[in-house]
Amino acid sequence: MNSLLKKAVAECFGTFVLVFVACGVALATGGGLVATSLAFGLVIVAMAFSIGRISGCHINPAVSLGCLLTKRMTGKEFLAYVCAQCVGAILGGVLIFACFKMADINVNFAYGASNYAVGGEYSFGGVMSALIVEVVLTFIFVLVILNVTDKKADNSGVSKFAGIIIGLTLVLVHLIGINLTGTSVNPARSIGTAVANLIFGEGEAKALAHVWMFIVGPLAGGALAALCYNVLFAKDGADESSKLD
Repeated sequence: MNSLLKKAVAECFGTFVLVFVACGVALATGGGLVATSLAFGLVIVAMAFSIGRISGCHINPAVSLGCLLTKRMTGKEFLAYVCAQCVGAILGGVLIFACFKMADINVNFAYGASNYAVGGEYSFGGVMSALIVEVVLTFIFVLVILNVTDKKADNSGVSKFAGIIIGLTLVLVHLIGINLTGTSVNPARSIGTAVANLIFGEGEAKALAHVWMFIVGPLAGGALAALCYNVLFAKDGADESSKLD
């Protein structure tokens, strides 16, 4: 199999698992803070140690953007990764929503399946506040990834634990973000669950209409993280690899 195709398949699978399992936990627990946060983090750990050696386990366009801007991947790879991630997210979202529907369990947008808090309203301030939260949380997440996966981290042995560190960081940003925006920090996840909600969520189109905020915010956060890394942390001969483990 072509190397890029293999990476794209891995990214599609990893993003599918992220959405199916982690968003499934969110739906099953009504967006329970601890359970949902742990679910997202644990999926990252599991995928990092399984598909990480194939594609780097980005499973998030914001992470891929950070890698692109730090010259760890090419533009062609970036486009392939993002397309694969969005396909995987949509498949995961549609399948988990369908499973809940077949079990006669309501899947309206009560939690971050569509990035809204209970009742379909923001718990924190409105559009601008939601964008700020998503930018800041994604910035933190992607900056950690860029640092624990560079050459210096590899030489110090930190990279051996990169998947765990990254998973715990995702738990952290969910713990603070769930009650603010529902926590996206991942445009593919938001697109996937918004599409699924449009199909299965009792005709609600709000998630799809407002999903732009959860695309723009995370991508801006990922770009800022790359800028910060390039200015403060990168050095000549920085690691060209896009792998996370």
